[in-house]
Amino acid sequence: MSNIVAIVGRPNVGKSTLFNRFVEERSAIVDDVAGVTRDRNYGKCEWNGIEFSLIDTGGYIASSDDIFEEEIRKQVLLAIEESDAILFVVDVESGITDHDESVAQLLRKEEKPVFVVVNKVDNNMRVNDSYEFYNLGLGELYCISSINGSGTGDLLDKVVEALPKENKIEEEEEVPRFSIIGRPNVGKSSLINALTEVDRHIVTDIAGTTRDSINTRYNKFGYDFILSDTAGLRKKGKVHEDLEFYSVMRSVRSIELSDVCLLLIDATRGIEAQDINIFNICLKNKKGIVILVNKWDLVEKDTKTTKIFTEAIKERIAPFTDVPIIFTSALTKQRLLKAFETAMNVYENRKKKVKTSQLNDILLPTIENFPPPSNKGKFVKIKYITQLPTPTPTFAFYANLPQYIKDPYKRFLENKIRENFDFEGVPITIVFRNK
Repeated sequence: MSNIVAIVGRPNVGKSTLFNRFVEERSAIVDDVAGVTRDRNYGKCEWNGIEFSLIDTGGYIASSDDIFEEEIRKQVLLAIEESDAILFVVDVESGITDHDESVAQLLRKEEKPVFVVVNKVDNNMRVNDSYEFYNLGLGELYCISSINGSGTGDLLDKVVEALPKENKIEEEEEVPRFSIIGRPNVGKSSLINALTEVDRHIVTDIAGTTRDSINTRYNKFGYDFILSDTAGLRKKGKVHEDLEFYSVMRSVRSIELSDVCLLLIDATRGIEAQDINIFNICLKNKKGIVILVNKWDLVEKDTKTTKIFTEAIKERIAPFTDVPIIFTSALTKQRLLKAFETAMNVYENRKKKVKTSQLNDILLPTIENFPPPSNKGKFVKIKYITQLPTPTPTFAFYANLPQYIKDPYKRFLENKIRENFDFEGVPITIVFRNK
């Protein structure tokens, strides 16, 4: 499991620019609220051989200063709760503002590592201006420019040094770990209560009732696995938090810990943008995925309903459509055991190793009949295929000109692997190397 580092601060201080520089791509979780657009960015960052998850809490724009300050406070509190280290970004051009002070007041109470990142410091004059941020009382300053990258290397050195070194799950024995993930109020806790036949998880109609991750060991009917749900008691005063952001933060932590993720979708609402965002986070982490369409008992059905629903889901999750989709009901316990039987199959698929001889015997004739398109008059020839010794399925294709193989042909090869070997529910990584 990798650590989580959160970027916090008021809007327009350069958080997103810093985020994009660290992850080298943009991954935005978007939630449309009347009059407000909020971006939730999640990505993976690696520095000095250490990988961690990076979350940008984003800015919040509102007409009222009171709402503005309150929303910043909510996001910072959630980021503090879920992260292992915090990057507090401030702007050297505007100096310390009232909003910076309010964020700093929250961070001073925390024992987690906090890095005061003074952004837009791109000359010596601004280095002198940055000293005023010592007044925030949060220790050492890290002067950077997220635009040109100056100072970011030194900052990352300190961040990875401060992350918890022993961050592994105790594994006395190898037991599959499944996570129940999804938007608020899709029935995650109800599903676990139905499976375990114990009302261990508090269930209400209020979205966001669940709060803390709970692990349940399930050992019945020949199954043995650990089930993790982002569940627990939620205080009444916390119910009005930014639930969409909250669900993403919880889902990230839960996904990091799991082998297979069971993504719950509300059948009465269909697949929504937030479901796709959580699905994509699973893909980034190369976790096994099973999609459960819950509350199926509440949907009026005919002979084509299941097919239409399945096609709609696969259209939204494309191009990775080799994912099992099961229609369940936590209330009637419909297909619950089927869901976990499928999760076990996906777990086995994720560990599957294919012999090199099998790969070459089956795939090389197909590649010979359908070779990669020529590029600038040069012909690409793939000579050899092998599965690499990685925790998740990764296949290396050795070719004379690997740099000329494009994404469409890469998807063609992945489809051929899936046609011949069962990797249902498991993301596959394909790399090309020079022969």
